[in-house]
Parts: sequence; structure tokens; C-alpha cells
Amino acid sequence: MARWCLARTVTVVSITATLSAVAVRYPSCRLPHPLLHPFRELAYSSVPVHWFNFYPVSMLNCYNPNENVHNKAHTSPYPGSKVERSKVPTDKVSWQVEWEDYKPVEYTAASVLAGPTWADPQISAKNFSPKFNEKDGQVERRSLSGLYEVENGRPRNPSGRTGLVGRGLLGRWGPNHAADPIITRWKRDSSGNKIAHPISGKNILQFVAIKRKDCGEWAIPGGMVDPGEKISATLKREFMEEALNSLQKSRAEKEETEKQMNRLFNQEHFVVYKGYVDDPRNTDNAWIETEAVNYHDEPGETMDNSLLEAGDDAGKVKWVDISEKLKLYANHGDFIKLVAEKWGAHWNEDPVPGCCK
Repeated sequence: MARWCLARTVTVVSITATLSAVAVRYPSCRLPHPLLHPFRELAYSSVPVHWFNFYPVSMLNCYNPNENVHNKAHTSPYPGSKVERSKVPTDKVSWQVEWEDYKPVEYTAASVLAGPTWADPQISAKNFSPKFNEKDGQVERRSLSGLYEVENGRPRNPSGRTGLVGRGLLGRWGPNHAADPIITRWKRDSSGNKIAHPISGKNILQFVAIKRKDCGEWAIPGGMVDPGEKISATLKREFMEEALNSLQKSRAEKEETEKQMNRLFNQEHFVVYKGYVDDPRNTDNAWIETEAVNYHDEPGETMDNSLLEAGDDAGKVKWVDISEKLKLYANHGDFIKLVAEKWGAHWNEDPVPGCCK
């Protein structure tokens, strides 16, 4: 089906990274999630690209109108509950489509209403006046997708209807900012030689994956950005907590682990994606946005000296071979595909020549 192109303004958060200056394009007719199209073009541009602090960039987003950016965000019942979402037909996801009979279910988890430090109060709470679309004290309420609408005091999901209002399991009204570190290395044999896939002939790339305790799905390690915390700090902290179990280590062990991780996280890296995530926890009024960053251990020496051990929200952790057969949480699979393309690694066994435009 023919694709149509939509000019879209995307707001981007600061990170000191330069994307690859080498143009590498891999033919494939299966484009990743529609939210990722502009980032794919940007990531493989022949011109070095720098990300600046909230600098609006106009991008060309080749988007198939029949591809729904809400897939996991329509998960029902809502995660961790028996609450069923109102059904939202594909043609009524967009707020631009009038739907007078839309009656979404209201739900905010008891754990959020209990008032933990990471959660906002209810909109109606006394002395709570959030500054949406702004940096609100230490809380980042600006969206990577640009300005979002606020209706009846509540922010509105920029990607459309989800069938549920309130915050669900999410702490913040509006964008809930996360960070996803993608740690990769080449798969090698006992002699240290890279292993190529027998059919595609491309070297096999591996990444550190965790099995989430909440849903049992495999995912990229990651978590929420604390108020006032830099993204770079979140990326390293979350990886250490979930993939190295740093929270349970002694002070001396933690210091040694941090030294090893500093070598990896202070090196040149690749910003894979910044923006909205199709997450099953999303609602009409609260949603996940992330910054996914790839740190590649080319010689494999840094991670070889670090023992993987699941911790915090992770039930298991292991190195996983990257291929299109992976079934991952939310749209993490799309991020991993971009990383495989970045390094020219194996992705599928039967690549299709040419690419849909």
C-alpha cells in the first residue's frame, strides 16, 4: 500500500552524542514502528547529527495511515488489574476524529493514589497546580513529541485514544520519562572470532535483556528518570540495578562495578530513539516516553569482566542473540532492529531487496 508523508515537528532532549557519519542503509520492506520512521532516516544520514536541548526539528515522517501507533497501549485488561479498557477502533484512535460516544474507563492504581514520592497527586488535589508543557521544578513535563493538549485540566495523550483515562500505573500526569540502555557485543566463538549467521552471512550481535517481573516479557533494561536526574545517569543506574544487581552489592563491590561501567558508558554511543513508547501502561492522560541509547562493547572486554545478575524489577538477565524472531516488551523490538542495522548485523534470514517508500 502506498505510503504518504507527513511533515511533523518533534522536540528533542539534550544529549552529548554524535550519530554515525557513515551512511549505511539496509534494504528491507518491513519498516519499524511508525513512530520510529523519522529517527531511522536521521540515524543513518550521511551528515553527522547533533542533538540539542529542546531544539525543535522538522522531520519527514513516512507514515502508513493503516499502521496504528497504539497496539500495546490498547492492552486489556489493564496490566496488574482486572480493569477492561473501552474498545477503540483503529479509525477512531486519533483525536482529530470526532467520537461523541467515546466513554473511556477511569482507572488509577491504588499504589499511585497512595502518594509515593514518584507520583503526582490527583488533579483535584489542593495545592497541586502542575505546569504542563514546561519544566515544572525538577519534574520534566515537556514531551519529546512537542506540545500536547490539556483538556479539563488533564493532559491528552498525543498519540490518541487508549480506552482508559486516569494514570493507571504511571506516576505522572502527561509524559513519564524513561531511559533504556541497549548494551551490545558481537557473538564470538571460543577463539574470540565473530560468529556469522549461516544464512545471512552477517555477524550476530547480542544485547543484554532482562525478563520483567511484572509481565514476564523480555525487555531492554531501563526505568524512569528521577526528578532532576540527567539521562546519562539514569541509563547507567538502571542498567546496574537491573542487569548487575547493584542494589544488593556491598559498597566495595558497587564501586568496582561502577568503575567498569564508567568505561562503557563514557564511550561514544548511539542515540537510537527519543519519543513516545507504545506501552501497555499508557492511558489517555499519562504515557511513557523514552530515550534509548546503544553502548557497544566492540572488543567485548568490558562486559566479559562483569557478571550479569538480575536485580530490582528484573527476574532474569542474559545475553540474547539479535534477530527478527525476538518477541520483546512494548516496541523494544523496533529499537533493537535499528541497532542491528546500525552495526550491519544479522537481523533476518531472507532480506527482501528494495524498500518501501
